[in-house]
Amino acid sequence: MTPPAEQPRRVPIRPTRVKPGHVMWCEVPWFGREVGSMTQEIGDNIKRYRRAEGLSQEELAEKAGLSVSTVQKAEQGRGAVRTQTLHTIARGLGVTTSALFVAGPPEPVVGDDATKQSLVAIRAALMPPIGIDGVLVASVPKVGDLSALRRRVLAIHDLYRVDDYDAVARALPHLLREAEASVAQADGESARRKAERVWTMTLLVSGKYLTQVRQYDLAYAALSEAIRRAGGAGDRTIAATGVVGLCWLLLRQDRFGDCYDLAVRTAEAMEPRFSEVDPTRVSLWGELWMRAAAAAVRDNRRTEAAEARRMVARASAGMVKEEGEGTFPSVWGSFGPVTARIKAIEDCLVQGHSRADARAVLRQADRGVLRSEARKRTGNPSGASWGRHLLDVAQAHTLLGAHQDAMETLVVIKADRGEWIKHQPMARRMMADILHNRKRGLTAEMRDMAAHLGVVG
Repeated sequence: MTPPAEQPRRVPIRPTRVKPGHVMWCEVPWFGREVGSMTQEIGDNIKRYRRAEGLSQEELAEKAGLSVSTVQKAEQGRGAVRTQTLHTIARGLGVTTSALFVAGPPEPVVGDDATKQSLVAIRAALMPPIGIDGVLVASVPKVGDLSALRRRVLAIHDLYRVDDYDAVARALPHLLREAEASVAQADGESARRKAERVWTMTLLVSGKYLTQVRQYDLAYAALSEAIRRAGGAGDRTIAATGVVGLCWLLLRQDRFGDCYDLAVRTAEAMEPRFSEVDPTRVSLWGELWMRAAAAAVRDNRRTEAAEARRMVARASAGMVKEEGEGTFPSVWGSFGPVTARIKAIEDCLVQGHSRADARAVLRQADRGVLRSEARKRTGNPSGASWGRHLLDVAQAHTLLGAHQDAMETLVVIKADRGEWIKHQPMARRMMADILHNRKRGLTAEMRDMAAHLGVVG
C-alpha cells in the first residue's frame, strides 16, 4: 500500500472549564477524543489510504462497519473526528490508527486559569527556573529522618489510591522539595542511595497523580526523571515501574507506537526466570505486557496485540492472587488473574462498538475469576482497574440501549469512587448519551449523576 505523503502525528487537546473551581479534560483515557482543527488533513489521509486500497467510500464503510455518511464526514473534514472513529476506519483500511494522525498546531487553550493557579507549587517543584548558573532555588528545606520521609511518601501514595486528590495536591510540592533536598544533604554513599530511592518514589507518586488528572507535561517531567534516576542508580526494578507509568501516559496521548515499543523492550529486559518465581517481579513483567497489549490493540496491530495478551496470560497463569499496590514502588498498580482478565475484556470495546461487542463484554463480565466468589480467593484488582472495568460494563449497556442498567452501574462506581469517576470522560460521554436519548423525564438519580459529572443535558 502506498502511504500518505506525510507521516502524521497526534494533535494536543484543549482543556475545558466545567464549573467554577474545577477543570475537566475533554480527552478520554483512550478513545472518544475529538480531533478538531486537523480534520481536513486527517480526511486527506483517509482518502489516500482508501484510494491506495482501491476502495470506494461505500466499500470502506462496509468493511469498517460504519455508515457511509460517517466515512464521508471524516474524509471531508466536516466536524470533529473521534479517535474511536479513526480506529474503526483504520481497521477497515488495514493500517494502524497512528497512520491517520496529523501534525499541526494545538487548539487554543480556553479556561485553564484555575488549573494553572492550583498547580503553581507542583510545577515549581518539578520544573524550577534554570539560569546560566544552574537551578534557581529560593530555599532548601532541612530534611530530618529519611525513614520518616519515606513513610510520608507511602502515605501520600495511599491517599492517591483512595482518590483523595486534594490532599495529594497539597502535600506534593513540599514533599518533592524535601525528597530532592535529602539527596543533597545525604552524608555518605549509603545514605545518598537511600535518599535517591525516596526521591525516585516521590517522583513516581507525582507521576501517577498528574497523569490521573491529565497534567501530562508535569507527569512526563516526573516520570522521566524517576526513570533516569533509578536507572542511573542501577535499580532496574524501580526504573521499570516508572516505564509502566510512562506507558500509561503515552497511551493517554494516543502515542500507541511509542508505548508499544517502550513496553516490549522493557518487558524483554525484565523477563523473570519462572524457575525462581518472584510474584512481584512477575507482576511488573505482566504490567509491562498489559501496556504493550493495550497499545497494540488500539493501533490495529492485531498480531502484536495477540502476542502481548498471550504474554499477559502467561504472567498471570502462575499467580493465585492479585499482587496489589501495597508492593509499590516495585510494581506500578496491581496485577494478577483478575486484572489480566478485565483488560482482555476491555479489548472487546476497543476493537469495535457494535451491539455484538457490547454483548461480548456483558457475557464475560461476571464469569470465571471475575465472579465475586472467585475474587474472595484471588483478591481484587486496584480500585482504578475495577472502576474502569465497570465503566466498560456501563458502556456495553449504553450501546445496547439499556440506559437504566448503565445508570445503575455508574451509581455503583460513584458510591465507591466518587472523585475518581469525575475524572473519567467516558463516564461523562455515557451520561450525555443517556440524557440525549432518554425518552421519559429524568429521574432524580440521573440528575444527581449529571451534576456530579458536570454534564449539562
